[in-house]
Amino acid sequence: MTAPAPAPAVNATMRRARRARRGVTVRIVVPLVVIGLIVVGAIVVPLVYQYDPLQADLLSRLKPPGTVTSEGGTAILGTDQIGSDLFAQIMAGARVSLLVGVATLVISGIVGVLLGLLAGHFGGWLDAALMRIADIQLAFPSILLAILVASVLGQGVGNIIIVLSISNWVVFARVARSQVLGLKSREYVEAARTLGAGNWHLMFRTLLPGCMAPVIVVATTQFAQVILTEASLSFLGVGVPLGTPSLGSTIYNGTQYLSTAWWISTLPGIVLVILMLAFGILGDALRDKFDPRLRSA
Repeated sequence: MTAPAPAPAVNATMRRARRARRGVTVRIVVPLVVIGLIVVGAIVVPLVYQYDPLQADLLSRLKPPGTVTSEGGTAILGTDQIGSDLFAQIMAGARVSLLVGVATLVISGIVGVLLGLLAGHFGGWLDAALMRIADIQLAFPSILLAILVASVLGQGVGNIIIVLSISNWVVFARVARSQVLGLKSREYVEAARTLGAGNWHLMFRTLLPGCMAPVIVVATTQFAQVILTEASLSFLGVGVPLGTPSLGSTIYNGTQYLSTAWWISTLPGIVLVILMLAFGILGDALRDKFDPRLRSA
């Protein structure tokens, strides 16, 4: 006997599920391609491009995109107020933003996940103390906290990484803690505890793997916030030091020439927006992919 054909409602549900899976895949692949292109450009272009992002050429100042400079080369994206090549500045600034973003998320992620594991697993006074510190920091605007700490530590890429790590560990800690609280009552955790597993084994071998999916999603979405904060600090003059290309400082340099040389601020701003949108869309798609409730829906 042949199996009965699926009901029309089942077929429609299966088609919707396949379309949803394809949509999530596209939302993951497209941002990854965009991010990959920017990463490759940020690494390769400063090595092979003929222009120094900080070299001044007053005879070629405020040249629009695609014009020939005084040295006979072509300024692909134009030049700024001192004649520096804007394309070289944007790629070097993107490299600084990516470096700051990766280093910040690694440091704040490790610290935040570790504190979240400790708070969720042990509970009691340790959980209360860590969460009250987190609540106090969340009540304070992150950009103001970053400006305050950056003003104390001074300019520098390393200081910016420290500043942003201090501002972002709370998110990872709260996510890890909430996951641990939900996993502590699971059967496999109880079984490991019954078999004599110690606290460190339970935290790092049993509970930590269950926390990684939401932590990865949070790291992806926080990346956009980190690079925006770094650009904001550089725009305000408390970020990277003078002489280090940055998207924020390049945008600031063009604010006085918006009516005559719009490309100085607009083009690095577009690159910054593309980076933020790519990481935001990627984080949203990863959330849909990893969340079992959304998958079942």
